[in-house]
Amino acid sequence: MTKKTPIILLTLLLALPVLGQQRLTLPACRYLATQSNPALRAAEERIAAAEALQRMAFCQFLPKVDANGTYVWNQKSIKPLSDRQAYDINHIGTTVESDIANSLSDFLASLGINDPQLANAIVQNLGGLRLEENLNNMGQKVTEAMDLDLSNIVAGSVTLSQPLYLGGRLTALYKTAQYNRDLQQALGDKIYDQLLIAVDAAYWQYISILHKQQLARQYYTLLETLNSDVEAMLQADVATRGDVTKVRVKLNEARMNMTKADCGAELARLALCQLCGLNPDSNYTIVEDSTQRLYLPVDDIPLDTVCLRRPDIRMLRDAEGIADQGVRIARAGLLPNIAVTGSYVVSNPNMFNGFQKEFGGMFTAGVAVNIPLCHPGDIQAIKAAKHKRAEAAYQIEEARNLVLLEVNKLNHQLKVANVKLQQAKSDLENAEENLRLADESFDAGVISSTDLMAAQTAWMKAKSELLDAEIELRLDHLYLMQAMGMKNENN
Repeated sequence: MTKKTPIILLTLLLALPVLGQQRLTLPACRYLATQSNPALRAAEERIAAAEALQRMAFCQFLPKVDANGTYVWNQKSIKPLSDRQAYDINHIGTTVESDIANSLSDFLASLGINDPQLANAIVQNLGGLRLEENLNNMGQKVTEAMDLDLSNIVAGSVTLSQPLYLGGRLTALYKTAQYNRDLQQALGDKIYDQLLIAVDAAYWQYISILHKQQLARQYYTLLETLNSDVEAMLQADVATRGDVTKVRVKLNEARMNMTKADCGAELARLALCQLCGLNPDSNYTIVEDSTQRLYLPVDDIPLDTVCLRRPDIRMLRDAEGIADQGVRIARAGLLPNIAVTGSYVVSNPNMFNGFQKEFGGMFTAGVAVNIPLCHPGDIQAIKAAKHKRAEAAYQIEEARNLVLLEVNKLNHQLKVANVKLQQAKSDLENAEENLRLADESFDAGVISSTDLMAAQTAWMKAKSELLDAEIELRLDHLYLMQAMGMKNENN
């Protein structure tokens, strides 16, 4: 659809002066239809969504950065030391001093000095070292340090992760997104082309009915003139009452046909307005495209070129590409996955320098490797994906055959339509000549009014068949161009 944007802009330039006069040409009808069609707008949204998904798939190649934080309140804190152990450590100086006194007494006893008071006196003389006090203070500091206050915990981290190799999964996902975007683009082109085909068909149907409406009025005028002539002839006793009745019956039929033509023209106008998104009550004048063109069949049908142009074939090819990437994604389940990570972790309490009520952090880095060893399900997934890919290939082959059949059929119809048009032109020439001779013969009194009405009816039929042949030729050529995937903006 984006490829058609210049064409739409050109069409707008052609349509603007016409729209100011409320007169619609075929390019103006096409432009209005493309601007107001809901299906076309929905297709554009699907294309935009597919493009966003493609960008999202590309972002999977880029590193990801995450920030995490947590806060925890605990009713109780962790105490690594029991109350007895804490008491012993808090009084370690007293214990050590008592042990030294006992050891000194035993030492003096081994020297033959059995005087406990002497040992105590020596220990007392060591009081200048304040051994008991210092050791008890140190023990208290140790027990205080071992009292872990975990009532409030705050932790956070910033992590960067970068996949290095995921078995080709990321590349397959990105290509799948590309194929999906192309598929949506082809679907949008198909909707666009179908809309233009519908507008062209409705436009030419309306133009054809307008001509038939004029033809019905011309025929009615002929019969009115004939009715006046026959009534005058009746007054002159040249015609019978039956002749007058026959003409009046034909005149009533012509009046009814004219009414039907008026109704048909209004219905065709409403259908065209609906396609163009116009208010049916608006007073728009449809201007006929008077450009003369040749609508000839094609001599050679290049199937490969036609298939490249056809949006439906492009959609099938994109579907085959998606199926092929599905095989790669399934195969990635049996291949190794490698990723690197790096992060900075911070916490409070700080556990990197004792246990303090402050924030502290550190950097971490690592490599993660996953190697599948036994995954029977992935093997079956690969087989299923391969069958899907083969199915898509067969669908393309079938579609190519149907396209060739359709193009040949429409090309043959176009040949027949050209023959019909030439025959209709010849029949109209004969009918006009016959009508001219009938008018002269009726004026000369050689033929009856019935014979003249037969000539008029034959002329109207030939003219109507010519109009049908012309519209059939245009539409057959239009459908052939659509089947061949050729742009129809200039058809």
